[in-house]
Amino acid sequence: MRPTSHTDIISYVRAHSGHSHVILIDPDDASPDVAAQRCIAAVAAGSKMIFVGGSSGTDEDNVHPTVVAIQEALELCKWNSSQDAGLSENAWEVPVVLFPQGAAALSPSADAITFMMLMNSTNPEFLVGEQVRGAPYIRKAGVEPMGMGYVICAPGGKAGEVGQAKLIEADQTDLVAAYAMCAESYGFSILYLEAGSGAETPVHPNLIRAARAASDKLVLLVGGGIRDGATAKAARDAGADWIVTGNLCEEFSNAHELQTTLETFIKELES
Repeated sequence: MRPTSHTDIISYVRAHSGHSHVILIDPDDASPDVAAQRCIAAVAAGSKMIFVGGSSGTDEDNVHPTVVAIQEALELCKWNSSQDAGLSENAWEVPVVLFPQGAAALSPSADAITFMMLMNSTNPEFLVGEQVRGAPYIRKAGVEPMGMGYVICAPGGKAGEVGQAKLIEADQTDLVAAYAMCAESYGFSILYLEAGSGAETPVHPNLIRAARAASDKLVLLVGGGIRDGATAKAARDAGADWIVTGNLCEEFSNAHELQTTLETFIKELES
């Protein structure tokens, strides 16, 4: 849901940089109703943004219904809050942002899209091909594009495999710094360091520090392999502005259990 406190989503993203959590919803993993329930649990726990997408198995047939279900659930929660003087309506104004695998995984109902370049892909389709195909749709739909450099680090997981990425290893700090400088030079607003969905290990803190030191203008997102608040805090302390988790949220079939787990996770992240 588009926040009324900001004129655009990127200003919201910048304003909440520092210790914020993003829940990543994979429409191929859950029905729209289940996805919406997970999002409500996450926002109630303190998540400040919702990504919808995945590295495989997503297209307009499952992305759009998922985005619509999430938006409707947020609207209902906001309305319910308006009926109780003790509750905050603004707490439910959390943007729903597309995190697409390609031009076929879009929705006009999203608030924004991470208009990304997979910078270390060896396939030009992920550098500019899918982006060219998706740009007219995004322009027509009026979905706000947020320019993002996307860099996949070892171990890479499914994202690295699908994206045909030349993975950044833990000791390649000079290289990741150069990618950060390149992303800033392109005019991107965001740099996302990704270890891969379900990765055994997260992005090494040294890579996060190097990227942060190379650019103080980019909003730095870090995801993949982060399963607990301590790991999230280590990434934040290294320089991450936002922490993204997906698999962690998929482990729970009960929304209350997910909310309780994320409350602990976010409290430790923010400590």
